[in-house]
Amino acid sequence: MFHGTVTSADGTPIAYTAWGEGDPIVIVDGATAYRATTPEDAATAELLAGRFRVISYDRRGRGESGDTAPYAVAREIEDLEAIIAGPGGGAPATVFAWSSGGFLALNAVQSGAPIGRLALFEPPAVVDDSRPPLPPDYVERLDAAIAAGRPGDAAELFLTAAVLMPEEFVAGIRASDMWPGMEAIAPTISYDGRNVGEAMSGRPLSTQRWNRVRIPVLVLYGEHTWPYLAAGARAVADLLPTGALRAVPGESHSTTADVLAPVLRAFVEEG
Repeated sequence: MFHGTVTSADGTPIAYTAWGEGDPIVIVDGATAYRATTPEDAATAELLAGRFRVISYDRRGRGESGDTAPYAVAREIEDLEAIIAGPGGGAPATVFAWSSGGFLALNAVQSGAPIGRLALFEPPAVVDDSRPPLPPDYVERLDAAIAAGRPGDAAELFLTAAVLMPEEFVAGIRASDMWPGMEAIAPTISYDGRNVGEAMSGRPLSTQRWNRVRIPVLVLYGEHTWPYLAAGARAVADLLPTGALRAVPGESHSTTADVLAPVLRAFVEEG
């Protein structure tokens, strides 16, 4: 295991951990997550390190990575490209992305990033009326809360509007020891909102948004997840001409390393 930092195109330092040697697999976290909060990344990497070089990194503004204003989706794509070029060795990588990190990964492939295969776990597309869509002004409200010095309000909007957590639950979290961590990460929530774009609008996915994605894409969802997430995973897989859908054991919006690692191994080795 090796800890390091790469410099993105705009000068932002991006921190990462790498395990093993071999074909590169890069793990992309979803909203609010980073290496210190996602032990599943390290556990999965350790199971794959005998055959692959697995890299987990902190997306900009999180954990040990830096940030540079103004934000743009293109900057995060450059961060991923820097990881692939640096610890990934420069070869087209397999990218595995959790949740809304899947939209960043799809956007990166669409833009031409050197990604050879893509595996997504429950990209949270909202394509019907199975749950409320994100508010149309979601990103603007997040930005306004951060600009006004109210990161807690941005975090609360994420938990209620995106995660659909009841307000009384959020009130309890705001009073807990975990809330300062949520406030610290709150400025990056709008970054995921920009990557999500219209994918959580409650309308069918645009056929043009990822029309240049021609690499193999495996879309995974937990067997016991919420119905809208299963429907969203299916919609993403159906949209992509090279997309495949697979249900895996796993409660709700997660799975475990002992389940995930064999799936990723087979995906890469079977081509």
